[in-house]
Amino acid sequence: MMHALYRSRRLLAFAFLRAGLCWWALPAARHSQAAEEKAAGSSETRLLDSVRYLSSDDLEGRGVGTHGLDLAAQFIASQFEQMGLKTALFDGSPFQKFSMTVGTELGEVNRAALVGPPAAGQTESATVELKLGEDFNPLAIGGSGKLNLPLVFVGYGITGKQEEYDDYAGISVEGKAVIILRHEPEQANPHSVFNGTRHSDHAPFARKLSNAFEHGAAAVIFCTDEFEIEKTIAQRVKRWQDAIDELAETHAKFKMIESPSREQIEAQRLEVEKLVDRIHDQGEKLQEDFDPLLGFRGAGSGGDSKRIPALFCRREVIDKVVKAATGDDLATLERKIDHDLKPRSQELKGWKLEGEIDVIRKEAEVKNVVAVLEGEGPHADETIVIGAHYDHLGYGGEGSLAPGVKEIHNGADDNASGTAALLETARILASREKKLPRRIMFIAFTGEERGLIGSARYVRDPLVPLDETVAMLNMDMVGRLNDDKLIIQGVDTATEFGPLIDGLNERYGFKLTKQPGGFGPSDHSSFYAKQVPVMHFFTGTHSDYHRPSDDYEKINLAGMRRV
Repeated sequence: MMHALYRSRRLLAFAFLRAGLCWWALPAARHSQAAEEKAAGSSETRLLDSVRYLSSDDLEGRGVGTHGLDLAAQFIASQFEQMGLKTALFDGSPFQKFSMTVGTELGEVNRAALVGPPAAGQTESATVELKLGEDFNPLAIGGSGKLNLPLVFVGYGITGKQEEYDDYAGISVEGKAVIILRHEPEQANPHSVFNGTRHSDHAPFARKLSNAFEHGAAAVIFCTDEFEIEKTIAQRVKRWQDAIDELAETHAKFKMIESPSREQIEAQRLEVEKLVDRIHDQGEKLQEDFDPLLGFRGAGSGGDSKRIPALFCRREVIDKVVKAATGDDLATLERKIDHDLKPRSQELKGWKLEGEIDVIRKEAEVKNVVAVLEGEGPHADETIVIGAHYDHLGYGGEGSLAPGVKEIHNGADDNASGTAALLETARILASREKKLPRRIMFIAFTGEERGLIGSARYVRDPLVPLDETVAMLNMDMVGRLNDDKLIIQGVDTATEFGPLIDGLNERYGFKLTKQPGGFGPSDHSSFYAKQVPVMHFFTGTHSDYHRPSDDYEKINLAGMRRV
């Protein structure tokens, strides 16, 4: 568990949050019921206006690279300025500008080889030339560069403080290429510290790539883990066998017809052809599943242009190199890790990765929108970040759960709701007569849907040192409160959070799901990775998630106000 005491940070006066939030709710001790209802109605009107505008067709789904995303940024900035917040933060503006990738494609030269020490009795180096599209593919989430790097096997590439597991402990990967297995240890163990049999927050490619970069690696080679292969094969064999059984059953039924008509014969012929095609298709896919090769965009469509090169290689290729260098094949190393949950990271002495990776990126200027409410008193230099991402999926494409549909994804819940809640929170806190005891920084992040790009950029180049940032509170999809169910992640990342939430909830009466870890698929993860305590507020997913149907009419305004 991470505590707020970490690196001498303290959350000594969190009572301001309790006071601020209860003031917003206008408790009966200070205001009449009529005043409460009037204030609630005004708040919900502002929330509706913000959500309706941010999720309008004019904003083109707030996709990165669209004019609509710029309009959203301007709207948020104007709202911050009207509240009287400090916004002249970056060359006189509230915009932390940077470039990010909006499209990727392979360049002309992409080659790779694994080069090792000479075999016994030989003088020339052992060279394994990798064929593009057959043995390896560059990944769009990685960068470009020439390769002449020593190889290191780092297991699953995980650094998990809460799980007390670190594949990088005791080994230097500075300036080297690291080999990383997909997913995590103990995938078949329902009691695993890595979220049981479900994938943990350490499993995504982007997280592993970032972790490798943070440890100084110069390139990453991913390959499939044995558990994933075995699971996929079992599923594929079942589908293949089901199709065979269905063909047999169809044939048996047809044989029972004594004198089939021409129509019945034709119908049977078409059904048999369809089933034979299905059997053939499943059989081909089964062959691929024995050693899958991920495509160029298989781990995502892009990321930070400064990222290190990332490759995906067939397991058979990596297996031979690892066994030649260590004496153990990948399956043996995986079983050893599963047995005692201890990393088996090691240098592959004498082996290196050679070649060149060329990933061509189309860049667009984007911006985080930042505003500050200064505090006063002995803790005024400590900062609490309150954030929400304002980008969405634009016209669909990658990330959309309506594949093949080119249509505006308005993203009313994801995350016009969080952005509207951010603005309303800023308005309430800015209108207080008495200053708060800490600085509050409001950040509307961009690029979240592309891999937490905006928040990652902020923590890399923060306006206030992260040592002085005592907490980050994040709102992502808070617009569909149903049956009073509210999910709060990160409640164990500071000792003060649990009691604070429990005390506040005595008034608000949410049915809370409190999740301890600080990593998750939203911007709070970028802060938690830098050891900042976090809480993430979320009202749950739904059938409109990442689809064009996520429209403002479906927002629960009263629920948003309560959150």
